Amino acid sequence: EPLSTTALILEDRPANLPAKPSEETQRHKLEYEEMVAAAKRREMKEAQKKKRQMKERHRQEDIISNAMIVWNNEILPQWDTMKGTRRVRDLWWQGLPPSVRGRVWSLAIGNELNITAELYKIFLCRAKEKWRSYSETSSVNDSESDGGASLADRESSLDLIKLDISRTFPSLFIFQKGGPYHDLLHSVLGAYTCYRPDIGYVQGMSFIAAVLILNLEEAEAFITFANLLNKPCQMAFFRVDHDLMLKYFAAFEIFFEENLPRLFTHFQTNNLTPDLYLIDWIFTLYSRSLPLDVACRVWDVFCRDGEESLFRTGLGILRLYEDVLLQMDFIHIAQFLSRLPDDLHTHTLFNAMAATHMLSRNRRWAQVFCALMKDGGGGNREWGERSSSSSSPALRS
Repeated sequence: EPLSTTALILEDRPANLPAKPSEETQRHKLEYEEMVAAAKRREMKEAQKKKRQMKERHRQEDIISNAMIVWNNEILPQWDTMKGTRRVRDLWWQGLPPSVRGRVWSLAIGNELNITAELYKIFLCRAKEKWRSYSETSSVNDSESDGGASLADRESSLDLIKLDISRTFPSLFIFQKGGPYHDLLHSVLGAYTCYRPDIGYVQGMSFIAAVLILNLEEAEAFITFANLLNKPCQMAFFRVDHDLMLKYFAAFEIFFEENLPRLFTHFQTNNLTPDLYLIDWIFTLYSRSLPLDVACRVWDVFCRDGEESLFRTGLGILRLYEDVLLQMDFIHIAQFLSRLPDDLHTHTLFNAMAATHMLSRNRRWAQVFCALMKDGGGGNREWGERSSSSSSPALRS
């Protein structure tokens, strides 16, 4: 029997069959040699690709290592004087080294609420008491709740946390029951619902808390989490302040039309309003929609630029996939934006964000939004009328 592919291709035909013509034998030999050459070319191409990837990986590691030294030795020790400089802002845009990311986020978000680690422990103890009381009593009383906004009703959202944690970064298998961060995430979210019973637990909070837990110690994660949710934009969304949310959507559409007029018109034609995709993006600060490493880079810029960057990121995503979205109808656009491609890379998104200009008639985001607030609704009346007739469940809840 033939001992190799070469032997199989080049061997003569069995004796009971006509012999190969010499031309056919030569053709088979040439075909085989071409197959071998093509295989070698593929192997060489793959080896070169791996070499380039390794070289790029080492380059990125060197950049991160050098940046880490700068952040630790030069920027963080003089945070208040350095944070607003052009050099620091440029380094910030390039991405924070993972080893300093949590500390920079914490400093940038601040602690206006003056929360301490001791205060966290107090509310954590209160949450644990609630959990114990729930486990000892029947859940029948919960189902008889009148749905009001009393303290008891809000704090009962402790129960909802358990349902949502299992859906938080499920592919990582670290926040689910039995995972190393399950109890920690449970504690931070439970303490917050007792700290802010007027808000309670809202779906999406688990993703924000999880990202912070991955970058900060437990008490610091809680402090940063509470202060982050206290920012005007997050408070408007998590309290479901319809009027304020409409103004955010109206401001977004002004910059949407300025930057991507064709796609804006396409969305209008299909009656696709911003609430259908922005709510989830804002609720989770893109941590559910984007790959985790990309989301962390988005958080870097959010901590640098504030709420404007959240809407700039949204426009960057729309710019990145503009050609694809222009070919889709309402249903396919909504599905696509709710589950972005897994192969989305940081540099392509940030290139799209860099090409997005947050300037409308010489007014920046804050000025446009402030004008809408002063307008008292007139500036976004048309959008409000369209959104009120839409089928968005988020704004009807």
